[in-house]
Amino acid sequence: MTTTNSAPVERLTGKNLLVLNWRDIRHPQSGGAEQYMHQIAVRWVKAGATVTWFTSRGVAQSAHEVIDGITVIRSGGALGLYPRAAAWMLASGKKFDGVIDCQNGIPFFSPVFLPRSMPIVQVVHHVHQDQFATRFGRPLAAIGRFLEKDVARFVYGNRSIAAVSPSTRLELRRRLGYTGPIFVVPNGTVELPENVGPRDPDPTIAVVSRLVPHKRIDLLLGQIAVVVESIPNLRVDIVGDGPEKDRLQGIAADLNLMSHVTFHGYQPNEVRDALLSRAWITASTSAAEGWGCSVIEANAWGIPCIALRVPGIRDSVVDGETGWLVDEARDFGRTLIKALEEVSDHATAESTTKACRVWAARFTWDRSAALLAGVLVEETGATGASKTQRRRARSDMSSLALFSTPPKFNPSVSLRATDEAIEVDGRTSVLLNGCDETDAMGMLRRLGVFEADVRLADRDGILAGPSGAPHADHELAGLDDPSRGRPI
Repeated sequence: MTTTNSAPVERLTGKNLLVLNWRDIRHPQSGGAEQYMHQIAVRWVKAGATVTWFTSRGVAQSAHEVIDGITVIRSGGALGLYPRAAAWMLASGKKFDGVIDCQNGIPFFSPVFLPRSMPIVQVVHHVHQDQFATRFGRPLAAIGRFLEKDVARFVYGNRSIAAVSPSTRLELRRRLGYTGPIFVVPNGTVELPENVGPRDPDPTIAVVSRLVPHKRIDLLLGQIAVVVESIPNLRVDIVGDGPEKDRLQGIAADLNLMSHVTFHGYQPNEVRDALLSRAWITASTSAAEGWGCSVIEANAWGIPCIALRVPGIRDSVVDGETGWLVDEARDFGRTLIKALEEVSDHATAESTTKACRVWAARFTWDRSAALLAGVLVEETGATGASKTQRRRARSDMSSLALFSTPPKFNPSVSLRATDEAIEVDGRTSVLLNGCDETDAMGMLRRLGVFEADVRLADRDGILAGPSGAPHADHELAGLDDPSRGRPI
């Protein structure tokens, strides 16, 4: 595979980069946010970048460690981290060529402590305005909301933001009032297993989740109690641990569900995968997410998801193709029964499995690393296309162009580092960020393309990139085999 627009990760070779994150991958409470940045940083290190990760110090963790080539510096606890990070940036920050500032509710405010010319990209998984009240008393919650919204908006100004989903971008616009460029850089996921199934002979639901309040597993259990009245042989496997485990087991007992529901606790990957591979569907009753990591992991095993239509999760599920979205919690059980009935049909189950796996294949950590690298490269103003090319649309608008590849096609002439292009069997598909149809046509003419199908990209197109979403009528050849695509 060759990249000419040009593999943004390769442009980080030789760069000294700083990652600010409240935890690292080996922290006792590490989660999806740490997995996201770690997977990306590992790929940057392999490309020749130097990555330093400044973070908090968990129980029994050392102050310094090298993990997969990433130099990890730990100092302070959950809140003490931030003043220590500020002092460390003032002392050592000038040596870096770029910064990834991961915002986990409380920003690091890195622009205050680093040179004004320093390229800084904020990574935001989700907006925490509602969550502050669930963790802090009223005064501290108010301070948290003020820091995340008003202070952060002032400090970071119009610097680029990488949001993990369109839902998060929308929340940043509507709730926090951010007006600068926001690019969608979704999570990657596990590699698709070569074989899936066979599934359990009985209707089976597998849920992989941390057992914490906002996941609302209690709501799911209440709906399961309704479902078993119609499907008495239903089995539910819940994989994961957390502070809610004892309470949830008590609820299951009160609802007489212990013969249907098994709490497996935390399990190693091979056990988790074995449970997923035999499931019929997975489920999510979460209040909101930045992105549905567990949804896409289940999709990789061909497992569709039934979920409430909430931020993040609604981006992860292609309604009617890779799962079912439910608007009201009271309708969840009824929809769950319908979903299980649908996938009990062999042909429906087979087509759904295929759609799920095609969708999951779009989300790779290599692509995530390239997309975030592209945002950082653009923030440095290092690309010629950025300087010479005018785009009237802001970053939220994207266009998808599909055309026959010209003999001397050279996308580096006009493509930005945040754009994506893929070629399959002589046909090229390009996703142009911050670009409306008029701008797109002008760009294509500079590339020597005079006939193309150009349209505004929808949510699924933005998430899946130029290779597209799992729609049956998508025009790009080779969609059912993501490996056929050749990034250009």
